[in-house]
Amino acid sequence: MSEMITHQLVDLDLSAESKEGAARALAERMVALGRVTDLDGFLADVAAREAQMPTGLEGGIGIPHCRSAHVTTPTLAFGRSPSGIDFGAPDGPADLIFLIAAPAGADDAHLSILSTLARRLMRPDFVAALRTAVTPEEAATLVAGEPENPAPPATTPAPPAFEERESGGGAPGFGKGRGGESPAGQPFRVVAVTSCPTGIAHTYMAAESLQQAAAEAGIELTVETQGSAGFTKLTPETIAAADAAVFAHDVPVRERARFAGKPTVDVGVKAGINRPAELLREARDKAARGEIGTTPTPVEEAGEPQDGYGAKLRTWLMSGVSYMVPFVAAGGLLIALAFAIGGYEINTAPSVAEHFVWTEAASWAALLFQTGGLAFGFLVPVLAGYIAYGMADRPGLVPGFVGGAVALTINAGFLGGLIAGLIAGGTVLAVQRLKIPTALRGVMPVVVLPLIGSAVTAFLMFLVVGKPVASLQQALTDWLSGLSGANAIILGVILGLMMCFDLGGPLNKVAYAFAIGGLATPNEGSLKVMAAVMAAGMVPPLAMALATTVRGRLFSKTERENGKAAWFLGASFISEGAIPFAAADPLRVIPASMVGGAVTGALSMAFECTLRAPHGGIFVIPLIGNPLLYLIAIAAGTATTAGLVILLKGMRKQDETPGQQAEAAETAPLPDPAKVTIAA
Repeated sequence: MSEMITHQLVDLDLSAESKEGAARALAERMVALGRVTDLDGFLADVAAREAQMPTGLEGGIGIPHCRSAHVTTPTLAFGRSPSGIDFGAPDGPADLIFLIAAPAGADDAHLSILSTLARRLMRPDFVAALRTAVTPEEAATLVAGEPENPAPPATTPAPPAFEERESGGGAPGFGKGRGGESPAGQPFRVVAVTSCPTGIAHTYMAAESLQQAAAEAGIELTVETQGSAGFTKLTPETIAAADAAVFAHDVPVRERARFAGKPTVDVGVKAGINRPAELLREARDKAARGEIGTTPTPVEEAGEPQDGYGAKLRTWLMSGVSYMVPFVAAGGLLIALAFAIGGYEINTAPSVAEHFVWTEAASWAALLFQTGGLAFGFLVPVLAGYIAYGMADRPGLVPGFVGGAVALTINAGFLGGLIAGLIAGGTVLAVQRLKIPTALRGVMPVVVLPLIGSAVTAFLMFLVVGKPVASLQQALTDWLSGLSGANAIILGVILGLMMCFDLGGPLNKVAYAFAIGGLATPNEGSLKVMAAVMAAGMVPPLAMALATTVRGRLFSKTERENGKAAWFLGASFISEGAIPFAAADPLRVIPASMVGGAVTGALSMAFECTLRAPHGGIFVIPLIGNPLLYLIAIAAGTATTAGLVILLKGMRKQDETPGQQAEAAETAPLPDPAKVTIAA
């Protein structure tokens, strides 16, 4: 640790007023010592990590941190702010700020030292000593000092304080006389997993906080830290002996199936830091009620329990959509190639299993068409299955697929798949909450939950909600089929605005999901919608690339470099290529992008361009209906956005000094890369 922090990396009178300013002030000290090679690039990585989740902790601590290719050696800088700086902690500003910089390929030995610091920050005596340090040398020595009992880097087995003991004591709120005991009179056993996106700080702080709470409550706790300093799995025997599991994580728990059948508390990593006793109490209460499994967020994604239902619903739906997209892509491209080779009459060709001539192009076209049709046949079941999976994990898969198959049978289509997935996931979650005899827990995920979930989902889809949903789906299909003239243009404008408003955010995803949902039951109208959505999504990055090429002086050096990459990203329909520009100057870039997207969406609909593939950008132009007009629509939107951005930035430049311009470009935070998705 003494190699990571020196007195030159300590500022006991940090004058910055914002977290960006604090990060810059501490990072400049790293640059001065040659530990960071590119200040702006490193700060962009810090801001991107900060955007994933605020790094402020209760107790006045801020720990901005990241892995970065611009870091030469693991480094730690410490600052103490007299007035406090807001790092997003619920109890107010932070006065102790640690900037942790790790190289992209840092070895486990260095990262384990940083994880040790994270654990020490949970000790009140260590934090108090930092607040009273008089000189930078004293503070650096405190931070560099080794703890009395350094914790191992990955798995955190129960130390002596947590080993089996006689019952008694217990933390406040755990119940008088219960002392954390299991029903058999043995110490209550909990296994825990902690993880965060970077795996440097929060992972180990949550582990330390849970261990302290367990010690006070008389609970035997074993923690698996899935962090950057290594990953050692809990043994099967440890998991089998546990009475409950706690997941405090912001990235998916690796090999989560190991914990199937355990009463589980599933929260974000900061909850593990801020309220560990409450989590352990909840785990014991679930075990006492006989609850099994978890109530995870989609595809094992972590989240705080206070997340709104709307946010959860959106993520559940996008879980299904994300798994459906590859089927749409493969099926759509195969069908488009079939039409390109054999013409539209290929859809009446006999089965290639009965008639196939190796030397006839028509037979090959029929093979492509029929294979694509089979891929399309999985769309609705996969959608429903993975919505249910996002809600209830693996036990929801079978009921979800069954519900999706029923939706196909009754012609309920895409909407039927959405509802079937929600019904299936909700049914499994409801059954999981029931008190289950211990003897049945082992077979619940494999037998009981799929059986009950499938039966209930099929009943509701066949006899209750199926027919109304099928009628609604047919009405939507008829409406899309009849789109023409002004109605089509207005829809194109709306979709273009949505695609360019948040560049991969919720509105963008809704527009994209609407488009690929139409591909599940393709018709002329739904193919036009898909074309308009893809065209509009290509506009923002292409426009930023054009603007940085035409008027590079209006942009920072980093933005000009990003502009070069934006050419390819935009051409590939990766609209997130414009995010760095929108994050740095949202009031100019986002409105301009929306205008250009609306122009492109409207022109695409007016030109009656069609598209069967959900992705591909210019690389699927040969498969697009009216390809030349389609390119004109994209070019028009790109030119519109680029022109507006240049105009608006030019007006700003006239009112700012060069120093203000540079500061604005350098301190702008970047968005959350974990939310950057390709199209969906």
